[in-house]
Amino acid sequence: MPSSIATNVRGALKTAISSVAANCYDAVPAAPQVPFAVIVPAAPYLETVLIGKSVTKVKVNLIVTLGVANYDNPSALDNLEQLAMSVLGALPAGYILGSVSNPIPVELASGAVVLASEIEVSTYYTQT
Repeated sequence: MPSSIATNVRGALKTAISSVAANCYDAVPAAPQVPFAVIVPAAPYLETVLIGKSVTKVKVNLIVTLGVANYDNPSALDNLEQLAMSVLGALPAGYILGSVSNPIPVELASGAVVLASEIEVSTYYTQT
């Protein structure tokens, strides 16, 4: 199978995070089940590092959005912190950790409110 960002970057990250997060998605789901981790492109998404005749190398910037049930603030915050620490520990080799955002309540399309936080990660991808 040819290499692709979907398989070699987002897929590899999803596999690693799936070992610690019950519900992990490498695209935005219509209705995520909590607790969840969603891997989505960041801005800028792709930063060109090298363009050649036979190879193109880019830095791929991603956001891992974490969400937990927001039943009551103290336990939701603790659950989010535990999930974030687990995800940070599961990052594969070669992924660069950026910042982790503050937790905020987020209303999903379903109307449910979750406590969410974002983790910035990046890695390098070479298309041959």
